[in-house]
Amino acid sequence: MMDAQTLRAQQAPFKQQYREHPETALVTHSVEGQLGGDLTIDIKTKYGTITAGPHPATGGSGRDICSGDILLEALVGCAGVTLNSVATAMEIPLRSARIKAEGDIDYRGTLGVSKDVPVGFKNIRLKFTFDTDAPQEKVEKLVSLTERYCIVLQTLKNSVEVSSTVSRA
Repeated sequence: MMDAQTLRAQQAPFKQQYREHPETALVTHSVEGQLGGDLTIDIKTKYGTITAGPHPATGGSGRDICSGDILLEALVGCAGVTLNSVATAMEIPLRSARIKAEGDIDYRGTLGVSKDVPVGFKNIRLKFTFDTDAPQEKVEKLVSLTERYCIVLQTLKNSVEVSSTVSRA
């Protein structure tokens, strides 16, 4: 397990670089996909290809991952990495920790059944479960800081400008 001193030493050169050269802190992430069969898309990742398809509630087969699941997985992944980092920095020993994300979607919106129903998640809930001897106030601070520094959570909460472009092959 990494300790707080090792974490600080590992992050120190990045923090210093970003203080001295803030422009180097802006990193562009990129993901690309190509349409597949049966309403799917093959998403190329650094770790392999993920095939995403429609959720069974919209007529999908259920064999492929749904983009809503990918969003919740990204949230749990980001919250977990952030939680681990914050717990390490705060020197809070965790015997175990679980994070669960749930979200509700009314598929009448995405299927065009009702124009009054928004497309997308209606709400998302994060549940943190800990096995630790840390006092409750430290655990609450841990969760608060995790929420503050989790990139995916903050993106969802604060929204982000999204633009599209069109080109031809």
